[in-house]
Amino acid sequence: MSDDDFMQASDEEYDFEYEDEEEEDTGDVDIENKYYNAKQTKSSDPDEAIAEFLGIPPLEQDKGEWGFKALKQAIKLEFQLQRYQKATEHYEELLTYVRSAVTRNYSEKSIDNMLNFIEKSSDDPAAVGCIEQFYSLTLQCFQSANNERLWLKTNIKLARLLLDRKEYHAVARKLRDLHRACQKEDGTDDPSKGTYSLEIYALEIQMYSETRNNNQLKLLYQKALKVRSGVPHPKIQGIIRECGGKMHMSEENWKEAQSDFFESFRSYDEAGDLRRIQVLKYLLLTTMLMKSDINPFDSQETKPYKNDPRIAAMTDLVDSYQRDDIYKYEDVLQKNQDLLTDPFIAENIDEVTRNIRTKAVLKLIAPYTIMDLRWIANRLRISRPEAQDIISYLITDGRVQGQIDELKGTFTIRPEPDAARIESVQRLIDATNDLFTWTLKDFEGYRPPAAEGTPTGSESVFETSFVEAAGRGRHRRPKGPSMY
Repeated sequence: MSDDDFMQASDEEYDFEYEDEEEEDTGDVDIENKYYNAKQTKSSDPDEAIAEFLGIPPLEQDKGEWGFKALKQAIKLEFQLQRYQKATEHYEELLTYVRSAVTRNYSEKSIDNMLNFIEKSSDDPAAVGCIEQFYSLTLQCFQSANNERLWLKTNIKLARLLLDRKEYHAVARKLRDLHRACQKEDGTDDPSKGTYSLEIYALEIQMYSETRNNNQLKLLYQKALKVRSGVPHPKIQGIIRECGGKMHMSEENWKEAQSDFFESFRSYDEAGDLRRIQVLKYLLLTTMLMKSDINPFDSQETKPYKNDPRIAAMTDLVDSYQRDDIYKYEDVLQKNQDLLTDPFIAENIDEVTRNIRTKAVLKLIAPYTIMDLRWIANRLRISRPEAQDIISYLITDGRVQGQIDELKGTFTIRPEPDAARIESVQRLIDATNDLFTWTLKDFEGYRPPAAEGTPTGSESVFETSFVEAAGRGRHRRPKGPSMY
């Protein structure tokens, strides 16, 4: 072969290899362009976008990253359009990519994000069935692939979904399986799975908090606080502390409740979770129940939220409560009935209202001895039965001594024990004085002989002194006015 022939053959071979690479690159570019063109039409024409995305996997000779991405986009669009059957079919196809087409970390993150995405539509009954199928397919896939980490994550998400739907028996079964998966052979918690253990404890604590099982809640709450091997997301700590605060509130342990709500608020705030606003309201509620004069916004963590409009109503309630302004308190509560949409606040605000009304009644009745219940009710802007209930509570609690006449609708304050004793002594003095007058003055009784220089007349020095002393005892403290 001549040099010219060699060069010609070499060029032909080079040209052939270059053409193959160009075709491969062109194919990848075409798939990439098709993917991004479909993304641009998602909002304007979702049907066309779905068709474009589903057309990408067949273009790949082997399952690859672009097909995986395209299927994800198609599934999300189908789910939004409520085509749940199609979404389930394509999700099953997507799971076939996780073994070889994409890396393990990327597939885990993508599947986790996909499940988070569909969880947002869990209120739709039809969507719930689709979500359950997604979870079932995911668990089958990663259990067979021996991917324990994603299996645990998916089961925890499923347990959370069941808890949101208040299917407590199903949640309990799922949590038992999860606990076993996070334990060693001897039944103790596996330190290497501490983060998952805390998430499971958080779900179980939520369940017992909602079902008011305080005995189990206490045990789990203390157990969760002792877990040190995991580094959970701050939101998990926020959930645990929030439920702990509610537990302490049910036991009227206001101080511990305040501490837990504060820690819960800090954790939610660190996680950037919107739940921090609701927990801050609980913290303000606890401040009132503690009858504390400390400003809850003095701390560095809560100070930025002092003027937040989302908690303005609760802040006004605390301010009026600490100033014993019953009228402002009632006005704020009346104008912000949305506060009572939270069952926890609605359950505990009655105790706060009773406290401020009780203080107002004590101040109102202090100068009087007899009052009309309607007058008390009108002054406090409440009904007569409510006024009578507060008075009854004060009598039972021993804070006032009095009696309610339901027929007349009046309340009479009885004298204090010391005043009654003084009045008894005064009556004794009066009786003794009357006896002296009747015996030694009005009748000719024994009279001591008058000495020189002593007053003459009907009264002796002894008699005069006794009468004067008795007369001084007749001065009584005037009784209070009547508002009957």
